[in-house]
Amino acid sequence: MQTGVSTACLYPMETERSLELLLRMGYRRFEVFFNCMEELGNPFLRELKRRADAYGASFVSVHPFSSAAESTLLFGDYPRRTQEAFDFYRRYMAAAAYLGGKYVVIHGQPQGHGKLSDEGYWERFGQLYRLGEEEGAYPAQENVRQHRAGTVDFVAGMARYLGDSCGFVLDVKQCRMAGASIQEMARAMGKRLVHVHLSDEDEGRPCLLPGAGRFDHQAFRQLLEGQGFTGTVVTEVYRTSFSQLKELENSLYFTKKAF
Repeated sequence: MQTGVSTACLYPMETERSLELLLRMGYRRFEVFFNCMEELGNPFLRELKRRADAYGASFVSVHPFSSAAESTLLFGDYPRRTQEAFDFYRRYMAAAAYLGGKYVVIHGQPQGHGKLSDEGYWERFGQLYRLGEEEGAYPAQENVRQHRAGTVDFVAGMARYLGDSCGFVLDVKQCRMAGASIQEMARAMGKRLVHVHLSDEDEGRPCLLPGAGRFDHQAFRQLLEGQGFTGTVVTEVYRTSFSQLKELENSLYFTKKAF
């Protein structure tokens, strides 16, 4: 099991500056949060890869800036727009593959939005996943609160329906904020759990840097190991979750020991 960090932790610092700062702190495994179209272009991707290569670092995943629009783009009811969105998301998957990563994090559709049945949503995701097979990087559904995939039942149904044609991102802070059991969500994802977003918690604070709260990281590691998870546990918190950059550096050493 490896540990890493998302460049989103330093948002709204520019993506390349975030990467460079995290590299200097000692992080060596990354999720890149793209923030605009320019960052999907070849010159920008080459620069990210150059910086990472200089430190012997690598990438595991990317996160689209268009997540908030996925309800309409990927899971809407207008076929021509859906096709355009699939072509667009190919760019994310191609970018991930170029960087050496495997996953594109998908938020999906908020609860109560759209006309798709659960099966229709799963079918649509399966289509996107097959495009990932062509590009060499795959969409991975995250359990985002107030979204369809924010419930254990939906995730369990999706895993059963799609089998090996899907992947999941377990985000522990999203479980906390949704009132969902982390253990039940992980088990619902089963063997298709491919990526983890890690954070800590304390009373009334569901998103802290790992090591800054009371979350039982040892028990969480045992849960992941029990499911055969061998991927990357990526620290992903909001910039408001810490005040000093030194805290982010300290958290790196904590996660290395914990996982």
